[in-house]
Amino acid sequence: MGDIKVVPLGAGQDVGRSCILVSMGGKNIMLDCGMHMGFNDERRFPDFTYITRNGPLSEFLDCVIISHFHLDHCGALPYMSEMVGFDGPIYMTHPTKAICPILLEDYRKITVDRKGETNFFTSEMIKSCMKKTVAVNLHQTVQVDDELEIKAYYAGHVLGAGMFRIKVGSQSVVYTGDYNMTPDRHLGAAWIDKCRPDLLITESTYATTIRDSKRCRERDFLKKVHDCVEKGGKVLIPVFALGRAQELCILLETYWDRMNLQVPIFFSAGLTEKATNYYKLFITWTNQKIKNTFVQRNMFEFKHIKPFERAYADNPGPMVVFATPGMLHGGLSLQIFRKWCTSDQNVIIMPGYCVAGTVGWKILNGQRKIEFENRQTVEVKMSVQYMSFSAHADAKGIMQLIRHCEPKNVMLVHGEAVKMEFLKKKIQQEFGLDCTNPANGETVSIPSTVSIPIDMSLNLLKRDATTAELEVPQPKQSRVLHGTLVMKDGKMLLLEPSQAMKELGLEEHTIRFTSTIFVDEAGPIKKTTNKVYHLLKEKYGERNVQQSCDGSLTLSDSVLIKVSGSEEGEGKSVLVSWSLQDEDLGSSLLPLLEKGLPPDLRG
Repeated sequence: MGDIKVVPLGAGQDVGRSCILVSMGGKNIMLDCGMHMGFNDERRFPDFTYITRNGPLSEFLDCVIISHFHLDHCGALPYMSEMVGFDGPIYMTHPTKAICPILLEDYRKITVDRKGETNFFTSEMIKSCMKKTVAVNLHQTVQVDDELEIKAYYAGHVLGAGMFRIKVGSQSVVYTGDYNMTPDRHLGAAWIDKCRPDLLITESTYATTIRDSKRCRERDFLKKVHDCVEKGGKVLIPVFALGRAQELCILLETYWDRMNLQVPIFFSAGLTEKATNYYKLFITWTNQKIKNTFVQRNMFEFKHIKPFERAYADNPGPMVVFATPGMLHGGLSLQIFRKWCTSDQNVIIMPGYCVAGTVGWKILNGQRKIEFENRQTVEVKMSVQYMSFSAHADAKGIMQLIRHCEPKNVMLVHGEAVKMEFLKKKIQQEFGLDCTNPANGETVSIPSTVSIPIDMSLNLLKRDATTAELEVPQPKQSRVLHGTLVMKDGKMLLLEPSQAMKELGLEEHTIRFTSTIFVDEAGPIKKTTNKVYHLLKEKYGERNVQQSCDGSLTLSDSVLIKVSGSEEGEGKSVLVSWSLQDEDLGSSLLPLLEKGLPPDLRG
């Protein structure tokens, strides 16, 4: 099968490597197919020329796996399947399959209808692409073909996010996508069994961050929002339609109830209703608290949070608005930002990670003059706050997953190069594992030990079990087993040599080794033979030693021991003969006899 080869194809520079080609056992699997939100040209999509420069991808790829519905993981999917060309299966969980086309259509509308871009995928292409998708259940092993199988695990992060184990023969890779190792107000923590893969490919968005207490962050968030609206200011919270949006909505809803606040809270029109419907539909993907309360009330039906209309942005007075998308790279959140950013009374709270090049990333890095597409420059006077409510694993969570999963190798993707380098050293020090963080287009070969399953005959197993009883058990040490390897009906069989000879119609020849030990024993041969017999019984057990009528002894049916010499002489010869299969047992007798017979057996 050879080594496992991995090439990140993702768009952009440091971040967004959410498109990875894995080759193992003659199979090629693409993990995620995301776009980069910081670019508006061909750089926003992965570079598929690393797979093929001409023609469709179908003959080079066996399948595509999408971990979750965020655009940096699925945004290039219609481009890849319909424009570049791929007709094979695309695997994702049921919630991802339901939500993915809605976000892709929103992305298409912003790019084509509002920005007027051409050479972009169409609504029909999205529909055609989604027809190729295959929905998988958690912990369901899906057989892609005779050799390739995949299995999904719960990743937390957003509704329907999955980690995937990909297996070809004895080789396996685990791809995390984005995941969260701590439960939150609406989702549980990521979980995977101790599958010990050859390679763990993990996201590393927060490679150097260890987040503080969640309760402290929530308290700070509520204080910042309350302080701003109390002074008559407006609060903009850019979010993605599903995920952190629901988390923060639950938080504000309960706080507004508790404090009896009347300041309006709005959410991008249309998406609140859709989101609620999806959480109702996939309630089993939420955490236990929401499942328990769901019978009495749906926590996603908010009484304080109303749908937002564009005209509301010009309304006087305080308000809180959740608007999409989360990184200010376009859409309603960017439009509201342009209106509100010139007032120092207003606040923008960025609750998650922003990709390099987006407006969100620029303002978080201190840029206070933002140039828009029409070359209009706007000065940012509003307060810019960053509060990590991101549903990614932090450095502690990544280490926790590695500890639990027990991979043989680790690869870091989906992160910033400098931070990944830091985490890479930490993983190497703590776990002693090989850890890589390849750049886009860089091929990494991961060595893997290939094991070939072989059926063993019952006769051979019995013989080995008999031999094992003669020795002190060493459960952690490997045993040498002598047999004949036969290929039969496409299967490998390890047979007892005589059985193999019989099946192949061959004449059996036996090679035996013989050695003679001289012992200082006087008296009859029978007396010396009895002493040897008792010594063997004491060492190897009574049922493994037999005495024949001609005076010879056999050990484990195959090792022959015979005493000879003068009846009255001072010395005797002890002949030991064994077959090749019993070399260890036969040769272990020699030093035992060379020591001489113990005094307690004399007389």
